Amino acid sequence: MSGRVAGKAALITGAAGGLGEAMARMMAREGAKLALTDIDGDRVQALADSINADHPGTAFAYAHDVTDEGDWERAVANSARDMGGISVLVNNAGIGGHLVFAEQDTLENWRKVQSVNLESVMLGCKHALPHLKAEPMASIINISSIAGLAAAPGMGAYNATKAAVWLYTKTVALECAKAGGTVRANSVHPVFIKTPILDPFIAMAGGQEDMAHEKLARGIPLKRIGEPDDVAYCVLYLASDESKFVTGAEFKIDGGLTAQ
Repeated sequence: MSGRVAGKAALITGAAGGLGEAMARMMAREGAKLALTDIDGDRVQALADSINADHPGTAFAYAHDVTDEGDWERAVANSARDMGGISVLVNNAGIGGHLVFAEQDTLENWRKVQSVNLESVMLGCKHALPHLKAEPMASIINISSIAGLAAAPGMGAYNATKAAVWLYTKTVALECAKAGGTVRANSVHPVFIKTPILDPFIAMAGGQEDMAHEKLARGIPLKRIGEPDDVAYCVLYLASDESKFVTGAEFKIDGGLTAQ
């Protein structure tokens, strides 16, 4: 299939690399216009330039601090202006936080993870919804994590935010359905994916990336960790009208981990 999201206008946060970049490149190939935001304005502009080299006029880039409400207002307004509307919102920006046990955690770390991983999702939904509701078919895709469904020692702040994103997405889905059903909302829950968010695990393995990946894969039934495109394909489906009867759901990209 081709042109699966032709005519869609997608705002993707945290787009400068990792999952966000994979989503952006895939959606560009499938016909969407893109508003790409990231706190690293230079990197996200470089990505937009690269995409536009292959798909002229497709991508727009904006420096964007997702923890700042004023930045959200500007990012949404500029995206809607440049793309002629917003029909897809992908709340992808996030951080892993420190691997720290509850007794050693700090309020500073807790609040930082909450701000980037959870509050940004609320702000994105709040400010994009008026534009999404103006579309005949629109989609909110919130990137959570398997860590939002299953806890792990030393990941309290991260677990808490990703679990909150999971349930918050259901609330938004129900509110949108009650308001008329033109906007859907779903969450995506990856397990370990080859992105910079695995850097703390690599550091714990003495900087040996292969060793870290092998260790992380041991608990996954498919015995490997994921690639960014594994998540991007799910996001592509949820952004497209192929998923027009899907809302309030969670999609596990976990190699069978939670089936055990």
